[in-house]
Amino acid sequence: MSEKMLSRRGAFTLLGLAALGFVLPTTVLTMSEAEAQPAAPAPAAPAPSGMTRGEQRRAGRRAARQTRRQARRTARETRRQGRRTARQTRRQARRGVTPTKQQ
Repeated sequence: MSEKMLSRRGAFTLLGLAALGFVLPTTVLTMSEAEAQPAAPAPAAPAPSGMTRGEQRRAGRRAARQTRRQARRTARETRRQGRRTARQTRRQARRGVTPTKQQ
């Protein structure tokens, strides 16, 4: 018999096949001949508002997302306006012009 180096890939393949050999017989032995029971009937009455609970959750998330976005936009605009005002004040100070109050 010739000695041959076993590669890492070959070793993992052998290990995987060995594990499959142990798992397969247990799954075959544990399978039963019982038949599946029919699923329970779904409730016939929809939600009173016309929307399902999932749709209500999604609508709530959507509204909250829009509120957060609007708040971010407002805050961003406020920061930009503050930077513009500060920039204009510095520019006027460099030029020696008396700063005027911006509205």
